[in-house]
Amino acid sequence: MPGAAGPAGPGTDPSGSAVPGAGIPGPGSSGGAAFGAARGGAPGAGGSDTVRITPGTGTPDSARTPSGPGAPDTVRITPGPPPGPGAHGFGGAGLPAAEPAAAEPGAAGPFGGFGPPPADLHAEPDALARGKRTRRDVLGDEAAERAEADRDAFTADFHDLVTRSAWGGTWTRPGLDHRTRALLTLTALTARGHYDDIAPYTRAALRSGAGPEEIKETLLHAAVYCGLPAAGAAFAVAQRVIAEEAGPKA
Repeated sequence: MPGAAGPAGPGTDPSGSAVPGAGIPGPGSSGGAAFGAARGGAPGAGGSDTVRITPGTGTPDSARTPSGPGAPDTVRITPGPPPGPGAHGFGGAGLPAAEPAAAEPGAAGPFGGFGPPPADLHAEPDALARGKRTRRDVLGDEAAERAEADRDAFTADFHDLVTRSAWGGTWTRPGLDHRTRALLTLTALTARGHYDDIAPYTRAALRSGAGPEEIKETLLHAAVYCGLPAAGAAFAVAQRVIAEEAGPKA
């Protein structure tokens, strides 16, 4: 009947008004339990418990202190231990876990805090000596001696970089033989327009076992993908070198 007072439901006071905080699910609580629903002992009329929640557990502590009449539920959060290694996301009390601090420059790490080292530092200790041998095998004595003659105080580090990373690294890998690598290099040089380097690498291809026909097919293939003018310039250089290497006709 209108006006008849029925039993007060959860979250309401005897007058039928909602009690602030009652029926609100607590962070990390199980099954949507409300702060106002958890009662310990005998609170005063219309009163609410104060619940301590330890971050990281989501479980109310057993210690609860009754508050005054008609006061809303409150939550006292007890700081818990710091998150363990690898802990991420949110703790039981809805507080985000601390993210690891960014590494300071120079801090210990895989690369000392400065990023990966340059490519030449990946080379083995004997890469310099191995690179010198490989360059001499592929390009010949004259080219190797010319490279050493070009060294001075300004260019020495650059020459060592090329010798270690290219000749002592890539050119000595077992996946491709020197013949194949020389033909690939001719294509790359044609594509980039490095025509001054076509001559030594044409000789390198010949020294590594490639014949004039294979060099021709390599440059024909490059003409389609690198452009006719670029391939035409490379053909002119390779033609001269092949004639020189063939020697005078009988």
